[in-house]
Amino acid sequence: MPDSLSQMLAPHLPFLRRYARALTGGQRSGDAYVRACLQAIINEPSAIQRDVHPKVALYRLFHAIWSGTQFGENADIDGISRQEATAQQRLSEMTPESRQALLLSTMEGFSDADTAAVMGVDEQSIQPLIAEALNEIQRQTHTRVLIIEDEPMISMDLAGIVQELGHEVAAIARTRTEAVAAAGAELPGLVLADIQLADGSSGIDAVKDILAGFSVPVIFITAFPQRLLTGERPEPTFLLTKPFDPRTVKAAISQALFFNSTASMAA
Repeated sequence: MPDSLSQMLAPHLPFLRRYARALTGGQRSGDAYVRACLQAIINEPSAIQRDVHPKVALYRLFHAIWSGTQFGENADIDGISRQEATAQQRLSEMTPESRQALLLSTMEGFSDADTAAVMGVDEQSIQPLIAEALNEIQRQTHTRVLIIEDEPMISMDLAGIVQELGHEVAAIARTRTEAVAAAGAELPGLVLADIQLADGSSGIDAVKDILAGFSVPVIFITAFPQRLLTGERPEPTFLLTKPFDPRTVKAAISQALFFNSTASMAA
């Protein structure tokens, strides 16, 4: 694609990949749709609107490809497994617009107007869609959550969000050692993990240790998401940025439990 267009879109690509993974339920399927989006731009640079913010234009084109409204409902997207395709079919039957609105608004920080522009709907419909998504989250199956976080105030906030959704806090761990011990003792149904822990240990290493013992959905939380969105190694499907919006955590919990997504933490 033209250098000017590449420079305009490049800063937004890591975050589009994060959103794509949250929407589709996995790194491989999310990245496949992002690649299809980029290929569409290479083939036809005019596919990107120039009269709106580049991030809005990029996400809007991605949505057109993901929903099949622009490039064909049965378009072949390389890299999507049968399981992930089935999950997407399940999503299509579960009011996907409400989750899209919630993820775009909370995880990606779009205004109602920009969210509407990305989705191609009226701005007035965004808040009702978000409310619908939050109600859907509350209907999720209850589970027990392990929180790996060394900041007391943040762990308290996360515990409150977990309990507000109707889930139970299995344990709060401040170090890698505590986290692994708590996971073994409590067998949580979900893990919320910080990256840097109290004793200098790594939440990434803690999660690797936990996943070596059993499979569990994982949501990472960090002040520096770009460090894990490089594309140079397998990445977590769900990655939230500090400081976080409680609605973002709720949305991620809902999606993680729906897909039962384990983190892709292979070296």
